[in-house]
Amino acid sequence: MLTRAPAGLSGWIQAIGNAEIPVLARTAAAIDAMREDEDDIAPRAIAEVVLEDPLMSLKVLSHVARHRPARMVTDTETVTAAVLMMGISSFFRTFAGQKTVETELASVPGALEGIEQVLRRAHRASRFAIGFAMHRQDTDAEVIHEAALLHDFAEALLWCHAPMLALEISRRQRADPTLRSAHAQRDVLNVVLCDLEQALMRAWHLPELLQHLTNDHLSTVPRVRNVLLATSLARHSQQGWTNAALPDDITALADLLNLAPGSVWGLIRDLDETAVDAEVPAD
Repeated sequence: MLTRAPAGLSGWIQAIGNAEIPVLARTAAAIDAMREDEDDIAPRAIAEVVLEDPLMSLKVLSHVARHRPARMVTDTETVTAAVLMMGISSFFRTFAGQKTVETELASVPGALEGIEQVLRRAHRASRFAIGFAMHRQDTDAEVIHEAALLHDFAEALLWCHAPMLALEISRRQRADPTLRSAHAQRDVLNVVLCDLEQALMRAWHLPELLQHLTNDHLSTVPRVRNVLLATSLARHSQQGWTNAALPDDITALADLLNLAPGSVWGLIRDLDETAVDAEVPAD
């Protein structure tokens, strides 16, 4: 585990770019169990298990991207497509007996809770993103869903590979609620996580569409904005629906979805059970 931050982006890429990504224990167990019935398992059933774990989703997509045959000229943009490309037997051979997050972080108090919070937020963001994409009748709703699921994967990897640094960022932000994430990250890590994420995606040759959809610097592009606002909404509502940034999120979503603010709240309620008790403003 890293206890000191590399000097810059290239150092981080070297430090974690080739490190094995651990997955949730329940994911590893589910994959090992399915392997026992390999002949009766459909690729979509495997993909459903993979998509329950953002780390496993990242692991599958990055593996396929880095081992793509030279004859393939198109990207494998979704987890389901990646499983189909690998084939069931190859998938189980590749991903049997994996390292788990729970084992890797067992000796670092607070680290497991930290990464679980990131992964829960990723799932909520993905639900928001696909709901917004379907409202917009976007034909790439599945990729948008996965882009939101993976949007903060660099933060998850930080908890996996440098939990003491992740804990320090968390400590600073608790001590100063006004401290912006980017400032805390640069002070502690010498990089901003969104830049590290894009650099890792390029290094791993992840699909260009996925890189595009998770690039916050392209926030004026509607599809990118869909992912970014879903991620922001999940982050700002993580501790409840009273965060001061939420009204700005709702206003931006109303513009993106061409809905009144009250209708946006109604859509959010349909997509997320934690919004049931949220106060709904008038249109």
